[in-house]
Amino acid sequence: MTVSHEFLAGLPKAELHVHHVGSASPRIVAELAGRHPESPVPADPALLAEYFKFSNFAHFIDIYLSVVELIKTPEDVRLLTYEIAREMAGQNLRYAELTVTPYTSVIRGIAAEAFCEAIEDARVAAEKEFGLVLRWIFDISGEAGIPAADETLRIATKIRPEGLVGFGLGGPEIGVPRPQFQPHFEAAVAAGLRSVPHAGETTGPETIWDAVRLLKAERIGHGTSTMQDPALVDYLGEHRIPLEVSPTSNIATRAVASYDVHPLRAMVDAGLVVTINSDDPPMFGTDLTNEYAVAARLLDLDEAGVGELAKTAVQVSFAEDSVKSALVAEIDTYLGPAR
Repeated sequence: MTVSHEFLAGLPKAELHVHHVGSASPRIVAELAGRHPESPVPADPALLAEYFKFSNFAHFIDIYLSVVELIKTPEDVRLLTYEIAREMAGQNLRYAELTVTPYTSVIRGIAAEAFCEAIEDARVAAEKEFGLVLRWIFDISGEAGIPAADETLRIATKIRPEGLVGFGLGGPEIGVPRPQFQPHFEAAVAAGLRSVPHAGETTGPETIWDAVRLLKAERIGHGTSTMQDPALVDYLGEHRIPLEVSPTSNIATRAVASYDVHPLRAMVDAGLVVTINSDDPPMFGTDLTNEYAVAARLLDLDEAGVGELAKTAVQVSFAEDSVKSALVAEIDTYLGPAR
């Protein structure tokens, strides 16, 4: 069955796994590159599509960090955040948990306090002007090791911007063992933050086991290798730990060979809780509306099924109950009695 693009575009949505820098569209990247012409990143939006073609996950990280290098001032941070919010709202996103990596900006000379002030200023403006509720997940850049973890935890617990709800772990998984970050996640959870590490994107199920056993993950970022371990499938199903699935991202980074072998259908058939996300959408030539189209195709969903998928994202988010109930009601109204 086919769900129209028009329906998907108009559907009120929530997104739980989407990165701050990785959401910079060609328009935004070009504006930042124009501010900093010494950068190797093209300032021409037409050239960025070629620049954002990745040979593998490691190459993707290199390109991602080159865009990070464009963010040199608090004003750049504010511009990036506000313009991302504008584009999200244009897709009828009503709520998003944006994964932010403060460490990569702080080590480049932006004071942590100024960084947090910039994203908060953009968050407040976005809610007022676009009707988009933004919340932050601060993630450790795993490849930078313990220093990154220490500083991310300090910013998250000592500065702690008002919109912060979660504590994550991103970057490469290969060669970055999860157990080393257990004390940081324990401290973040003790401070009231929610645990949402990436796991099992480019590694096997053991990384996901580390995330749930050692990092006390409440949701799993990607979890692409979950279906390789029946015991893990049973555990995630029994404990209702959601997977944040980003199909196009998995293909673009070569984490999965093709849509035909993507595990999304198997996850759903096994009774796992899944949400649909865009991860780093402009870098992968996608957006959340397109990811819902991919999911509808892979799962053979009708409009009602897509609506249930959209409501799942709201229900397993870390939004306040009032935000959840209002957004679920809006989705139900959009679906209407005929659906």
